[in-house]
Amino acid sequence: MTSPVDALVLVDLQTAFVSGPDAVPGAPALLDRAGDLLDRARAAGAVVVHLQNDGPPGADDEPGTPGWELYLPLKPGPREHVLRKPRDDGFDATSLGEILVSAGVRSLAICGVMSEMCVHATAKTALARGYRVVLPYDAHATYDVPAVPGVADKIPAHVVSRVAAWSLGDQPENTTPTSAVTF
Repeated sequence: MTSPVDALVLVDLQTAFVSGPDAVPGAPALLDRAGDLLDRARAAGAVVVHLQNDGPPGADDEPGTPGWELYLPLKPGPREHVLRKPRDDGFDATSLGEILVSAGVRSLAICGVMSEMCVHATAKTALARGYRVVLPYDAHATYDVPAVPGVADKIPAHVVSRVAAWSLGDQPENTTPTSAVTF
């Protein structure tokens, strides 16, 4: 078990990315783990923040489209924060920093999608701001990287997720399973 964290940040668990035929590989397991983290954070009275990406016009996560909606089984509770974000980093142009500071948060767990984009960018800024970051290796996901003929084979999504977490360096706790996260 790791030391308890003060907050949970759920990154872009939106319908377009976690349900239907275009969901990230392993979406059901990701949703189970995110739900487990959310249940335990709620039970402990931890700060919970749901980030929601505002994609560009025509994107699967374009605001107001069905794919943009937060995945309903992980519906935010009444005391939880929902922040729309215009860029990958959950701190950029949102009130995430202010929410965490005003609640006295010093450590947080991050889960969601996409490992190498929004999860990575949000974790990187949290680390730069001095937060202890727990990034459970089994609670973030992304898509396969397609092959480039003559350059590289397809890179499986689970490898992309692991490399994204590892690229954050030795500061985040990125070898922790969801089951070991406490609040």
